Amino acid sequence: METVTMAPVQFTLSAIAEINRLMHSDDFDQNKQLRVGVKGGGCSGMTYILEFEEPKANDQKYDLPEMSFIMDKSHGIYLMGMEVDWEGGLNSRGFTFKNPNASSTCGCGTSFAV
Repeated sequence: METVTMAPVQFTLSAIAEINRLMHSDDFDQNKQLRVGVKGGGCSGMTYILEFEEPKANDQKYDLPEMSFIMDKSHGIYLMGMEVDWEGGLNSRGFTFKNPNASSTCGCGTSFAV
């Protein structure tokens, strides 16, 4: 798997902190890496992927100073310039996605159209 420096996706400091917290838990499978991507579905046509998986043949690895992630090479066109954030408040908790390529999004914030 090739490593490049220009990552199509950026993470806020709060997202990095939460991802690192999850990766350093006692039961985390060290063979898995953070995967960022998209898949068909959701109310707007495409849904974001943010999960831990083992690398696949078509993955590209991106190393940031604070962490690294993998992404299917074909997903970059949908995610270039996206920012992943973590909101840990009582009223809103979870990862959020700010994607400049999305022509529309749904109310849940995890589905978009291009």
